[in-house]
Amino acid sequence: MNKDQIVKSIIDAGAVAVIRLSDSKKLLRVAEAIYRGGVSGIEITMTVPNAIQVIENASREIGSYMILGVGTVLDPETAKRAIDAGATYVVSPIFKKEIIDVAHRNGVPAMPGAFTPTEIQTAYECGADIVKVFPADVVGMPFFKGILAPMPHLRLMPTGGVTLTNAGDWLKAGACAVGVGTALLDKNAIASENYQVLTDNAKVLMESISNARGERRS
Repeated sequence: MNKDQIVKSIIDAGAVAVIRLSDSKKLLRVAEAIYRGGVSGIEITMTVPNAIQVIENASREIGSYMILGVGTVLDPETAKRAIDAGATYVVSPIFKKEIIDVAHRNGVPAMPGAFTPTEIQTAYECGADIVKVFPADVVGMPFFKGILAPMPHLRLMPTGGVTLTNAGDWLKAGACAVGVGTALLDKNAIASENYQVLTDNAKVLMESISNARGERRS
């Protein structure tokens, strides 16, 4: 897929699972579990041990059917290494133009973090494909409506404050998709390898998104 197709696939998916694991050996099982529940987008953060190798392995094993990206990218060098390993989009908690530039030079979308209206618009003007509003729980859903009223051209994705049942409400507030971590990836379930919990969580999340979009899930 080209850059625009990847962006469309993320928006169509509606949710990106932000994966932060201390045990990277469980990542593929986690990804497969949420995929069974309907979540097809994952963001492997650079805080995962041996993240670049994990991304390479994941790209080889699940990259053909999941939308695989890298998160918590703080510099352009890390972005390039992750893309070379197989990441198809780059997410950062901060706005740094150099990260956007290296992502685009390598044909993948960039999703920088921003917090204020000025930061968000500046990120957009520098080429951000989607702006990650982080931490979104601090500003809340009314912030999205307020920002998008004068700037409807923006594509915003909240991370922080997204739950299994309020994801659809974020979309109704104007988000193009949501980033969700701990609410979806139950730490106790992962520790005990009860992956069915993750599948069930993913189904609840996607039901919220489908309801907001007026879709029907089987």
